[in-house]
Amino acid sequence: MFTRTTRLFLRPAFPDDWQQIHRGLGDKRVARMLANVPWPYRQDDARACASRTSRPHEPRFLITLPDETGAPVIGEITLQKQAEGIELGFWIAQDRWGQGYATEAGRAVIDLARVIGHKRIVSGHFLDNPASGRVLAKLGFCPAGEVRAHFCASRGGEMVLTKHYKLDLGCGEAGPSECRMQAA
Repeated sequence: MFTRTTRLFLRPAFPDDWQQIHRGLGDKRVARMLANVPWPYRQDDARACASRTSRPHEPRFLITLPDETGAPVIGEITLQKQAEGIELGFWIAQDRWGQGYATEAGRAVIDLARVIGHKRIVSGHFLDNPASGRVLAKLGFCPAGEVRAHFCASRGGEMVLTKHYKLDLGCGEAGPSECRMQAA
């Protein structure tokens, strides 16, 4: 599955992508904000990541910049089944932070989630990563009213406080304030 946005091309990972994945997740500033990424992030970890496939209802995309030479991989965005439901997860390479790429990729994946029939998406961020919270708010996610400790592999198994969010895809177009009113 492939998806195009104004600036991005979202595509599956291929085995040859491991070096670009390693470059992004090999940066501790990125890895420490992700629950399931080991640290140090080794080449074999990147090779395994590049070889994973996605399922039709759980798409996984590398985020690339098609207008730049070589269409570099600048991150990843996924929908993955968790205990709480379908979860949106993403990372962006540190040198690309603050440019709106996570929000743009998130909008495309949320639109795709609607098409494949998902009714609700959950997500979250570590409390020391408020930038991801701002991305989730821009995408229309509403705080779920829950902060709890979550295992973080990249921090040596430390339990890190995580703020949880939800997005009802039936009200996603209405905006976060209306979603909060409906959830109350």
